[in-house]
Amino acid sequence: MKERVQKILARAGYGSRRGCEDIINAGRVRVSGNVIKLGDKADPSEDKITVDGRGIFGAEDFTYVALYKPRGVISTVNDPELRTAVRDLVPLEGTLYPVGRLDFDSEGLILMTNDGNLANILTHPRYEHEKEYRVLVATHPDSEQLAKWRRGLVLEDGFKTSSADVFVISKYGKGAWLDVILREGHKRQIREMGKVTGLPVVRIIRVRLGELRLGNLKPREWRYLTEQEVSLLKNPSHSKVLLTKNEKPFEAKQIKSKISRNKTTKVPHN
Repeated sequence: MKERVQKILARAGYGSRRGCEDIINAGRVRVSGNVIKLGDKADPSEDKITVDGRGIFGAEDFTYVALYKPRGVISTVNDPELRTAVRDLVPLEGTLYPVGRLDFDSEGLILMTNDGNLANILTHPRYEHEKEYRVLVATHPDSEQLAKWRRGLVLEDGFKTSSADVFVISKYGKGAWLDVILREGHKRQIREMGKVTGLPVVRIIRVRLGELRLGNLKPREWRYLTEQEVSLLKNPSHSKVLLTKNEKPFEAKQIKSKISRNKTTKVPHN
């Protein structure tokens, strides 16, 4: 059966559907020897589909990994500057790419998978999946500063943010820990929101992506998702966000927590 080629590529582990659209637009994909354009269809059982001259194979078994990305690691598969990338922290064979990127100085939950359809669901703006963060700011916010975050504001690059859920968890010296929930993902958005409202951001830890929680993972540790977690990511509910068995919600006051009974692996520093 013929279907759009970007869908075939995503299923075969070449990235999210949007990422596969970029591959097609770059002229890197051929069907039966002919360069295709976005929207073209093919039947993977009958047509020879190649990317950069190499034939694609049947879809890999899907893999789903939750990773605690530490600060100082880049959220890509590899890096031209030879910095440590998140893919380096998950020593599994096959295709894996990050879903829900974090900037170099931020830390916390990243999903690693080869399921392009799920990646599209979690990252496409129309789905408005929530992303929750613990954010340490250098000064204690006043009610007006918090109100600006909640209403939405214009950043220095002209981007208008949507409303965010934000409240103070606790004071921390002269600063404070905030709980921040976003439904969009503009580059360095939280840091820029802090900058334009006079709340310098010291630390960002993502603790939730959609229905998936960071839980008890520590920096550089990873674990496989449970079947229930995968199901909830694919079919999000509006009920209480899932907590894995024996897992406690992440608390900013207690960064160090016990390891989950789920299998976890920590990649040592080189």
